[in-house]
Amino acid sequence: MSNKAAVTFEKPLQHLSLADWHSRLTQLKNVAYTQRADAFELRHSARNLRNETRIETHWDTYHNNDRLSDRVAELDRWREKMRIMLQRVVDEIQALKEEKSNTERDLDGHITPLTVVSECIGMRDCRLGSELTYDDGDTELKNELCIVENNQRLLRDQNQAAWEQLNRLQEVKFKLELDLTDKDEAQAIDSHQLQVDQHCGDVSFKTDPTRVPRDSCTYGNWLEYCEELVALAETTLSDSFSIRESLFATREKARNILRAQQDRTAHTLRKRIFETQRARNELEYQLGKMKEEMAKCLQEIETLERAHGQKMEALKVVETRLENRAQRSGMELCVDESYHGLCEEVQKLRDTIKTLRAKIDATKTTYNALRDHANKIDQDLQNKQHSLMTDIRALDLRGRLKTGEFGGLPTQTDRNIQLSRVEDEIPKS
Repeated sequence: MSNKAAVTFEKPLQHLSLADWHSRLTQLKNVAYTQRADAFELRHSARNLRNETRIETHWDTYHNNDRLSDRVAELDRWREKMRIMLQRVVDEIQALKEEKSNTERDLDGHITPLTVVSECIGMRDCRLGSELTYDDGDTELKNELCIVENNQRLLRDQNQAAWEQLNRLQEVKFKLELDLTDKDEAQAIDSHQLQVDQHCGDVSFKTDPTRVPRDSCTYGNWLEYCEELVALAETTLSDSFSIRESLFATREKARNILRAQQDRTAHTLRKRIFETQRARNELEYQLGKMKEEMAKCLQEIETLERAHGQKMEALKVVETRLENRAQRSGMELCVDESYHGLCEEVQKLRDTIKTLRAKIDATKTTYNALRDHANKIDQDLQNKQHSLMTDIRALDLRGRLKTGEFGGLPTQTDRNIQLSRVEDEIPKS
């Protein structure tokens, strides 16, 4: 029986040699050194990456904040410019509306002059006979009518131009208001972005945040649009100012031309009234003289008739004497000096009667001519009196041009207020 100790038993595993053990130890040590070196390099590169990304992110955020601040400042500048431009447009709209309203009142005020001139022309057309003439008053009234109609046409054209300009101003105002609203909204959004950080509650990942939004434009297009909008507003304001000046100048020119023509027409009518009065006085004087001459002619006719009757009686006497002397008998029936004298007297009486009859006929003819001419003068005098009253009524009718607003150009509203007697019920401004 062999003697074996228990400690001599070994595990049934492969045993390493001492050299392998030392080799393995060395390998583990080398691997540890290598991994620690790799870990150190990884930590160092990670620290560098972390620092670099932190710094890069910081400066990116800083630059973007600067960009946003610059953008907000730029928006603020453009917004202020747009707000000033909008206020100018609003003020210009109000001023243009006032000028247009004044022009419309002047246009409405031309209704009375047009009515008065038409009535004066129609009234003077009612003149009679030879008084219906193309005199200076008729010419001036027709000139005034042409001026009134021309003024109305000019004022209507100016009102139409002002209305079209108001529409353009309203369009520019709408664009400015819309652009100002967009800029206010954009400034509010960009200002809010300056306050956004990682601690805000609405910060989250977004789906495709770097996409180009639909209907977006470039910065150059945006800047060009802003400049074009300001230029459009400036051009429209300049045109509106020119139209307002044109409205004022047209109103004043029309008013001055019409006033000058009204004064010229009134002067011409007064001159015509004076000439008619002078002609009427002359005709009244001539008619009086004609009636005096007619009375004298009538008295002369009566005197001639009496003289003619006396000559007829004398002729009867002479013829009776001759007839009675013809009754002598015998030698007493001789042609003596008495016979010759009586025959001569008969012949002279007959010639005288014939001459008187011719003179009576001539005097009656003259009287008839005087009477006919007196009737013509009387008819012409009546026509002149009618023409004089017509011109006086026309001149009185033109007194309506001296009342009303705008210096002789009352509006239809003023006339209605005056006719309805409600002046005291209207509050005074």
